[in-house]
This record gives sequence, structure tokens and C-alpha cells, in this order.
Amino acid sequence: MEGSNLVTLIFVVAAVFVFLQLRSVLGKRTGHERPPFDPYSGTGESPADKGAEAAEADNVITLPGRGEAKADAYREIDRFAPLGSKVNDGLRAIRDASGDFDPASFLSGAKMAYEMIVMSFADGDRKTLRNLLSKEVYDGFAAALDEREAKGETVQSSFVGIDNADVTAAEMRDTEAFVTVRFISQLISVTRDREGTIVDGDPDAVVEVKDVWTFSRDTRSRDPNWRLVATESED
Repeated sequence: MEGSNLVTLIFVVAAVFVFLQLRSVLGKRTGHERPPFDPYSGTGESPADKGAEAAEADNVITLPGRGEAKADAYREIDRFAPLGSKVNDGLRAIRDASGDFDPASFLSGAKMAYEMIVMSFADGDRKTLRNLLSKEVYDGFAAALDEREAKGETVQSSFVGIDNADVTAAEMRDTEAFVTVRFISQLISVTRDREGTIVDGDPDAVVEVKDVWTFSRDTRSRDPNWRLVATESED
């Protein structure tokens, strides 16, 4: 009898040992196990995998895409020219060709260029003019400076300010962008001869000047600068 109890005890101990081994290898159910994977679900992923991906997706911040950036740029353009107008179409075409084109920034730069060019011409500063003008326009300005210097004339100018600047035309020609701006500015200017006699202008009068200038830039070029390619004065 004692031998029978000893055998029974040995089997009980062995069963407990096997159970503990299985528990350590297989683990225990906690209620968070992945459900069985269904290979016929058509997704190639288990539901738990999907849940993990969904959780990751919740933590992703979506940044504006190119389409949204272009829409924002178009809204800026619409502030400068009515939707459907030739100017609006031209500005949009330039924006499409040059992704960094912004009409507000362009107009701000055009105003600064206008003042620099007007004052550089008055001062006879060829170096500055050469950097801001196309070759054709520069040649015309340089010829006027040569004639003025040959006569011994000097110009004294004071730039009062720009009253208004509007984009009046815009277009793409192949890869070249063209934007025309109409400026209305205030200027004091007087021209004197060799003896200092005034031959043109009035040192005490502020004159309203109206100019229509066209700027151009090759959208393929890494050079971001625009150059003056055409000028026209309004009476």
C-alpha cells in the first residue's frame, strides 16, 4: 500500500513539473493575445497588425501637400489680379514654372529695384545698373549717360517715394517669365550744365513720374534675380 502511494505521489509530482514547463514555454492567457490569423481575409495582415498600424496612423501629422501649397499660392495671386484675367493666368503660369514665385515678394523687390535704378541713373552708377538691367536696356541707359557726360551735364535727384505699383501684365515665353509693373512715384530732379545753370527740372518741385517697366527671369536659372528688360514712360 505504501508502495502504491509512493508511485501515485511520483506521478503527481511529474504532472506538476510538466505543467510548469508548458506554462513557462507557452505562457499564459492574459486577454491581450493576438486572435488567430485568417489567411483568407485578403489583407495579408492579422487584425492585431491592423490595429497597430491604425494606432501608428493616429500619431502621424499630415503636412500640406504640393496641391495645397499651390492652392495657397493661387489664392495669393488672386489678390493681385481677378480670377480668369490675363494677368492672373500669367502669374499662375509663372508660379507653375517657378515653384518659389510669390507675387507679393516680387512686387516688393520690384519697388526696391525701381528706386535703385532711378537713383543709379541719376548718379551715373553704371556698375549697379549693369547688375539690374538686361544688356539691351543697359546699353540704352549707358548711351544716355555718355551723352549727358559729353555735354558736361549733371543730375541731382531725390527720390520721395512710390505712390503706387501694380502688376499690369504677366506671361511665360518658353522658360522665360515676364512681369510688367506700372509705377507712380514722386521725384525731385534737376539737371545742370557745366556752369551750374539749370537746364531741366526744379530743385524745389516734387514731380509725379509714371513708368511702365517689364522685368524678366529665366525660370530654369539658379539665379533668383529679375532684370529690367523694357521701359516705357507715361506722360
